[in-house]
Amino acid sequence: MVGLRGVGKTVLLERMRADAEAMKICTVRVEAPENRSLPAIIAPQLRLALLQLSLIGSAKDKASRALRALAGFAKSLKVKYSDIELGFDLDPEPGLADNGDLEGDLTALLEEVGRAAQSGGTAVVLFLDELQYVERDQFAALISALHRCSQAMLPITIVGAGLPQLRGLAGDAKSYAERLFDFPMIGPLNASEAQIAIQKPAQDEGAEFTDAALAEIIEQTKGYPYFLQEWGKHSWEVARESPITLDDVKIASTQAIAALDESFFRVRFDRLTPTEKQYLRAMAELGPEPLHRSGDISSCLGRAVSTLAPLRQKLILKGMIWSPSHGDTAFTVPLFDDFMKRIMPGKDWKTV
Repeated sequence: MVGLRGVGKTVLLERMRADAEAMKICTVRVEAPENRSLPAIIAPQLRLALLQLSLIGSAKDKASRALRALAGFAKSLKVKYSDIELGFDLDPEPGLADNGDLEGDLTALLEEVGRAAQSGGTAVVLFLDELQYVERDQFAALISALHRCSQAMLPITIVGAGLPQLRGLAGDAKSYAERLFDFPMIGPLNASEAQIAIQKPAQDEGAEFTDAALAEIIEQTKGYPYFLQEWGKHSWEVARESPITLDDVKIASTQAIAALDESFFRVRFDRLTPTEKQYLRAMAELGPEPLHRSGDISSCLGRAVSTLAPLRQKLILKGMIWSPSHGDTAFTVPLFDDFMKRIMPGKDWKTV
């Protein structure tokens, strides 16, 4: 599983999925949106994977059994998870993944999927993005099911991606999760990587950036992959000739920030309640330091730390902030502190 600040994780996930497909591995690509259950998002994709496996002669019988397990799984859990929508290719098999208990049924289902893949001489890999939105009990059921498949040496596994709190969420869901999975943390690009990300596409089109222009982009974006794309795009559109200069980048910076304010940042801001906005504005008020102590934030708001704990937890679940260590709080994306000051200027934000 991957903990990552930003959309670069999605690019990485897609590349890994493409590599898996190139090796003839059956892949399941899922994004976990808020307010959708795990059974609802994985069931249709598992169905497609099983239909692919059923085309392999040696896997046909096992794939059919897994499809019956999937039908029982969906029917038994639809009462609890009403958002499950699935077409059934085969009738359920009584007693197969149909007890109505998510952990037990998901384990039985994934075991059948794993056996079908094993019979076909291949593997099934679930690529799940935005895992931080999966509810704790459902995350626990997924981890438990994969643990059982691992013990049975079945060729089914997961490559998951989410925000940095993913490791903690997995550990809270199942204490053995850190032994079952690797959790590489992938952060912003370093200066040399960011320079390549900007310079190489331009060079491919016969253009160059000056050293000063590159340094300014790296400083403005903090190496954040999506921001590098935005600054590169606007710098390209502003420049009239090569090389692209520092002056070009300064003009582009104004345009890039305006574009982020209207889309990337604004979408996140509009999901917040008034009190959540105040909490994030207090973090911004404390300055550009990447980490802020919970006590400092509460002091800025004039409230006790204990009264703000539920609010802080909601912001973590929404993916707005994360806690690198106990009592520390940081924004999940850079430059959001500046945005909060722009959209909630002055001193009146405490009375919002």
